[in-house]
Amino acid sequence: MDFNFFEQRISKIKDLPLPGEASQYKMAPEGRFEEFREINLKIRNPRKAAVMALFYPTISQNTNLLLILRKTYKGVHSNQVGFPGGKAEKYDDGLLSTALRETHEEVGVKPTDVTVIKEISEIFIPPSNFIVQPFIGLYKNPKPFVKQDNEVELILEVPLFDFLDENKIVTKKLSTSYAVDIEVPAFKLNGYIVWGATAMMLNEIKELLKQVL
Repeated sequence: MDFNFFEQRISKIKDLPLPGEASQYKMAPEGRFEEFREINLKIRNPRKAAVMALFYPTISQNTNLLLILRKTYKGVHSNQVGFPGGKAEKYDDGLLSTALRETHEEVGVKPTDVTVIKEISEIFIPPSNFIVQPFIGLYKNPKPFVKQDNEVELILEVPLFDFLDENKIVTKKLSTSYAVDIEVPAFKLNGYIVWGATAMMLNEIKELLKQVL
């Protein structure tokens, strides 16, 4: 999709109501829906984090979405595909500042080069006890991405056409930090399985975009 057309149309999502949990839960792993509903966040006292869903033009002016493959490490999100982003720090001026700072650190995109379009529904991630605030942004004049080698294994440049393709939604059996061989709805993008919280956030973004594209 031509980026200039995409930029014109995506501005219209600013005034749309968020699809929220109804869209997120369509991509929730098996059995997690009930767990999400029963969680008392006041008791859990989750840490805060923020991520950026960044859309940008290719050399040929098609539209891409940026994702990253995280490094393998001792943690629940090891070797998973996600958005650039991370935990909030005391010196951040709010969660948008967190998302922009982390995007700069992880893929080299300066905060001043990002046009923020909208924040979408926050999502709680039980295994890591984070509540994550996602933002949608445009990177209109992209420069080559520079990955943070100690955290990012690979930068994934996903064509918008593939992201919106219903055939890219699959079901996989995975073993996770909380269950073995569970059925997981997922996106298959650039050959990688994208599931869990990232898939849930992606689905809300997708439902918003489909209302304006």
